[in-house]
Amino acid sequence: MSQKCEFSFPVEGENFDDAGKVSVEIKRLLKGLGITGDILRRTAIATYESEVNIISYAWQGTIDVRVTDDNILINIQDSGPGIIDIEQAMQQGYSTANDRIREMGFGAGMGLFNIKNCSDGFEILSEINKGTLLKILINR
Repeated sequence: MSQKCEFSFPVEGENFDDAGKVSVEIKRLLKGLGITGDILRRTAIATYESEVNIISYAWQGTIDVRVTDDNILINIQDSGPGIIDIEQAMQQGYSTANDRIREMGFGAGMGLFNIKNCSDGFEILSEINKGTLLKILINR
């Protein structure tokens, strides 16, 4: 039986009270589709880290998830300041988080690093003062 499902969630920048709610809902929907184990874990980590990045650094964003028989494709598009140096931002432990973000327990500089490590395919595009697009592929 062929399976295809798509869903989309808005994420509001600076709304730390809701941090994690979208990724929990995505995980719930994927479980409902019978996705378990390592695929579910990697997808949950990638969407959580992406969600926190939008909340921490962007004005707003959207997490779109497309599930097929072969893979899970996640597109994260935000409107925000963009990333000045993508290569540096990808380094484990590099962070531009301010003190407020760090005091809340975020901004350790592991987000993009973790997202890439959980992905079978990863692409990042960013334009200064416009925003950032992440394309994440997780093979089933």
